[in-house]
Parts: sequence; C-alpha cells; structure tokens
Amino acid sequence: MQGWYRPFIIAFLLLGFNSLSFFSYAETIANRQSQLKDIQAQIDAQHSELKSTRNQRNQLQNLLKKDDVAIGKVARALNNSQNKQQELNRSLVKLEKKHANLEKFKVSQQKTLAKQLESAYLSGNHDYAKMLLNQQDPASIERMLTYYQYLNKARINAIETLKTTITDLNDTQTQLEAQKTELAKVIETQKQQANALGKEKSQRKQTLAQLQRTLSSNSEQLEQLQIEEASLKQIIEEAIREAKAQNSLSGLAKHRGKLKWPTRGRLAHRFGASRSGQLKWKGVLMSAPEGRTIRSIAAGKVIYADWLKGFGMVIVIDHGKGYMSLYGHAQALLHSTGDTIKQGESIALVGQSGGQAEPGLYFEIRYKGKAVNPAIYCRS
Repeated sequence: MQGWYRPFIIAFLLLGFNSLSFFSYAETIANRQSQLKDIQAQIDAQHSELKSTRNQRNQLQNLLKKDDVAIGKVARALNNSQNKQQELNRSLVKLEKKHANLEKFKVSQQKTLAKQLESAYLSGNHDYAKMLLNQQDPASIERMLTYYQYLNKARINAIETLKTTITDLNDTQTQLEAQKTELAKVIETQKQQANALGKEKSQRKQTLAQLQRTLSSNSEQLEQLQIEEASLKQIIEEAIREAKAQNSLSGLAKHRGKLKWPTRGRLAHRFGASRSGQLKWKGVLMSAPEGRTIRSIAAGKVIYADWLKGFGMVIVIDHGKGYMSLYGHAQALLHSTGDTIKQGESIALVGQSGGQAEPGLYFEIRYKGKAVNPAIYCRS
C-alpha cells in the first residue's frame, strides 16, 4: 500500500520541475527581449546621433566655405593693393628721376641765359642806334643787324625753353605729391585689409577645429575624403563637357617635361602615393607660404573658379585636346570662369582653404578626365 503514491509523487515533481524550467525560460526570453530593445534603442540613438553629426558637419562645411570665400575676397583686394603700391613706387622712381634731370637742365639753361645776357650787356656799352649810324659801310651795318638779331633770337629761345622746363618741373612736382598721397592711402588700406584678413583667418580656424571634432575616427575621415573625391569627379565631368567646345587650344602633349611647376614649393605628397585606405593621391600637394603666386602651367581658358568641398578655392583651366589643370586650396582666385589665360600668368595665391591645416597648393593634370602624373609635364 505504501508504494501506490510513488508515481504521483514523481509526476508531481516532474510537473514542478517543468514549470520551473518554463518560468526560467520565459524569464530568459524576456531578458533577451529587453536587452534587444535596449540595443535597438542604442542603435536608434546612434543613427540619430550620426545623422545629427552629418548635419552638423554639413553646416560646418558651409560655414567653412563662407570663411574661405571671405578670406579670398580680402586677400584678393590686398593683392591688388600690393600690386598698386609696386606700380606707384615704380612711377615715383621715374618721376623723381625726371624731376632731378629737369632741375639739372634748368640750372644749365639758367647759366646759358646768364652768359647771353652778360654778352649782350657787354656789347651794349655803346648805344645800339649810334653804332648803326657810325657805320659807313652798308655791309658792316647788315652784319651788325644780323648779329643782334641772332643774339635776340637766342635769348628769346633760351627764355622760352627755361619757362617750359620750369612748367614741367612744377607739373612733375604736383604729380609726385599726388602719387605720394595716393601711395599713403594704399598703404593705409593695406593695413586695414591685413587686419580684416587676420580676423577672417581666426574665424576659419575656429570653424576648422569644430569640423575636425566631427571627424574623430579614420573611417569618418575616409568617408569624408570619398565624398570630396566624388564632388571633384562631378566637377571634372562638367569641365570636360564644357571643354569640348574649345577647339583652338593645343593641349600639353608637346610640352612634356618642359613646363614649370605652378609655384615654388616642396612636394609634400606625390602622385600615386597612398592617401587613406584604398584612396591614392591623384595630384601633388606642394607646401608653400601663404600668399605666394600660383601661375598657369600653359595657355588656356578658365572653366571653373569657385569653392569645392575638401579642395577649397579651386581654379580649373582647359588647355585643349583633352588636357586640363586644376589648382586647389588657394587663398584667393585672381580670375573668373571664361577668362583666357596666358602661360605663366598669375591665376591664384597659395592658401589653406578647404580645411587644410597648413598652406599649400593641390595641383592636378588630367587627360580626358583621367589624372596623370604632373611630374611627366613639369620639370623640377
């Protein structure tokens, strides 16, 4: 009789164990679902943060563009003022030389006139009319008249020449004073422009620092470079379409190894070198002082002159036959789209636009849209 309940006890125990297992399993599922929800919330938060970061980055890029454009405007004005100052200085040197020569000429003329007057005075010790009356020989009278007429004419010419010289001297002095006044104004304007340039650079530095904080990882920097390269590719494709209309330009094929580099500087990054990840340099980066002149490597026509993400102030020149050159990170652009450019002509100033920490020039040569090594065309 005692063993009849054992199966019931065993069944009860099994039922309790299964119930405990079920509740434990349900609790595990709930925990996992809760964890999953937490993870999903974190993912959503990261997506939201990533979207917010990208929006912030875009806003900072737009602000950087405004800073670069403002710097370019002031730098271009300052460059014009400096060129004006050099022109005025050359003009002043010429005027001062002319003034000195006129002063010497005036002294020489005064001495000549003084000698003529002295000669006339000495010959005038006797009354002119009496001298004529005392002459018995008609030939002598005629010679005397001719002599006096010659002296009078020489004196008159000397006096008129001296008057002209004095007038030229006064005019030159007036021009000198006017140009000195203009030069002083130009120099004062330069000081104001230099001050404005310093403020704009300070603003860009703050913007750039904030932008760098949004690119904290290598992957984000690589993503940014890929975006910038895509922007450049689009510009190049548009430039190629624009360049097809230019038939009079001769290209660069015959200039291989003969062209000068667009500016003096050190090659910081060479064509084809690794840049980031799979990306390679499609041009060269030349380190050079800010404000140094950038010159066109060959004759051509400007087909792009504007700000470009990652490259700053950019100017692209079509050289014909599928060739074009690109100049980036400029401080200021000295030409606009549509301008015709001569070989060696100043086209821009070295800068650090587009988010560069140091001043320099990014330089590319492309043939039918494909980047080629600039060192093939430009000599060291």
